[in-house]
This record gives sequence, structure tokens and C-alpha cells, in this order.
Amino acid sequence: MKTTFTARHFEASADLQQYCRDSVEKLEQFYDRIVMCDIILEPTPDDDAPQQAELVVKVPRKVLTAKESATSYEQAVHNAIEVVSRQLKRYKEKMNATN
Repeated sequence: MKTTFTARHFEASADLQQYCRDSVEKLEQFYDRIVMCDIILEPTPDDDAPQQAELVVKVPRKVLTAKESATSYEQAVHNAIEVVSRQLKRYKEKMNATN
């Protein structure tokens, strides 16, 4: 799986980038044919949840996305990973049902 990391309007630390990449790699336990994953982090004007994480996961014949906001980038990434993992499970079930 190819992974790209984008930090919009701020400079992401090496630790934050590594945390994001490690978290995304865990998605492969739900579906092993993930082609590519884009991680996009950016601040938002919302005072309650000022950090936003967006995941764009490309699998054969489909693109799964999740956009979550939280008080920290780590929490936002964690929430987005949970959303995408549910989408991957559903996608995998559909693929197995059609085969």
C-alpha cells in the first residue's frame, strides 16, 4: 500500500507523521488489497475540535473516505481509522458476496 501524508497550513512533527502512517498500516488487517491511502491533516476554525484528519483509501473499484475532527490530530486520525475500518469490512463483505 502506498501512503501519502499532507499537513495543510501547519508543519507536522516527525512523530505525528509516523503515528499516522503506523495507524493506517493497521487497516491492512481488515482488507489486504488496499492500493493507496492519503492522509490529510489540517486545522479547522472550530474551537471544540480544532484539528481535522481526512483519510482517502483507494481499493479496487472504490474510494473510501472519512473526515473526522477532534481536539488533537492523533484523536482525529484514530476516529477516521475507525470509520474507514467499518467501510472496509462492509466493502469486503460485498466483494465476497458477489464472488
